[in-house]
Amino acid sequence: MTIVEQLKEIVGPRGWQSDADELSANLTDWRRAVVGKTPLLVMPSSTDEVSRIVRACAQARVAIVPQGGNTGMCAGAIPDDSGTQVLLSLRRLDRIRNVDADNFSMEVEAGCLLSDIQTAARAAKRYFPLSLGAEGSCQIGGNLATNAGGVNVIRYGTARALALGIEVVLADGSVLSSLRSLRKDTAGYDLKQLFIGSEGTLGIITAATLRLFPEPGETETALVALRASGDAVSLLNELRTALADRIEAFELVSRRVFGLVEKHIPGAALPFASEYPWYVLIEAATSGEARGLQAALVQAAAEELIVDAVIAKNSAEAARLWRMRHSIAEAERQDGKALKHDISVPVSKMQDFLLRGDELLADIVPQARLVAFGHVGDGNLHYNVVLPRDLSEEEWGALASRVTIAIYDLVDELGGSFSAEHGVGLLKKSWLRKYRGGEEIALMRLLKSTLDPHNLLNPGKVI
Repeated sequence: MTIVEQLKEIVGPRGWQSDADELSANLTDWRRAVVGKTPLLVMPSSTDEVSRIVRACAQARVAIVPQGGNTGMCAGAIPDDSGTQVLLSLRRLDRIRNVDADNFSMEVEAGCLLSDIQTAARAAKRYFPLSLGAEGSCQIGGNLATNAGGVNVIRYGTARALALGIEVVLADGSVLSSLRSLRKDTAGYDLKQLFIGSEGTLGIITAATLRLFPEPGETETALVALRASGDAVSLLNELRTALADRIEAFELVSRRVFGLVEKHIPGAALPFASEYPWYVLIEAATSGEARGLQAALVQAAAEELIVDAVIAKNSAEAARLWRMRHSIAEAERQDGKALKHDISVPVSKMQDFLLRGDELLADIVPQARLVAFGHVGDGNLHYNVVLPRDLSEEEWGALASRVTIAIYDLVDELGGSFSAEHGVGLLKKSWLRKYRGGEEIALMRLLKSTLDPHNLLNPGKVI
């Protein structure tokens, strides 16, 4: 029996697909930059089936590429073009196994949509704070595998901070079940952290125990206008002084970015009569205090940190503002090719980065258009650049390389990272080698060779 026949037998007739047309969406990354091939897509419905698939592939020395919602930005869930790597989708592992409201935790399978997890938490009068533009299609297994960030990191942390335990299928098919829901546990190494952020190269996450929080209650949402991007850091400091830890989100967006949203997303429109170069979308918990954010913004205006502001009067207006923010990635994709940089720097260095980044672009390619937005509250900025449209592919590639090296060198100088929340995947491997020390890379390789000695789990990704 061939390996393909074995895998079909494990998952049953509803658990596999091999038709090229049906598989096209699974074999192309979200940005449409990479296209792969596979002899078979398998869709197991249980951890046991995942274990049996991995064990069979390990015995046959066949590589496996795990895939969640395929919403990643670095082609980390796409097989190569050899046509030999099996694609394993977690979409059928979609059960919410348990919600323990008293323990503020829930146990979910890897294929659960992020939006379904948020809804289940709300039904139990609890809150799961991970929030992304792709939350209606991304899966929690992928969120954990890439250590996803999103808009609420400033208060709640990344996916890594939201996981209490995980269940992982290892490269030989054995299952590591560490789904404990404890806040304190010093019994040995915290093994779950090996797999969170490893992009499926060390093991396949099949379930997780997640940390829940009290419902934030009433929140205030505001969109404010700035004279300059650097004012965002000063505004954040002012609001942190006034509101302490009640800031849920603090998102910096350029006018050019919102212009793309208005152009490509039906019904999207900024609520200002005038145009401003930069905006910040803010959400804060009121914590029972009347109009806390509004009062803080009045003070910020008096100090000339902001030039205009719109405060949502109800949840519908707040949702319209957040729709503008969450539509950015789709608007960018519709607008065409751009050079993307998912970077982070210490918040104290953000203004320095923005000013020096403008100088770099003006020096290298004055005709470039900057398309910048991000989670300034946690130091993460999507610093995307649109190069002149009349360049040949060769010219575009050469100029793109110069721009990216200059930006990443600046980020490195400021103590930042070339990958804040999108991971490394396939597209950023060379930058990992360039900007991480030899000892770090050596230890990563040692972990990989120890946990996956035959390089069968998502080979060619990360390292």
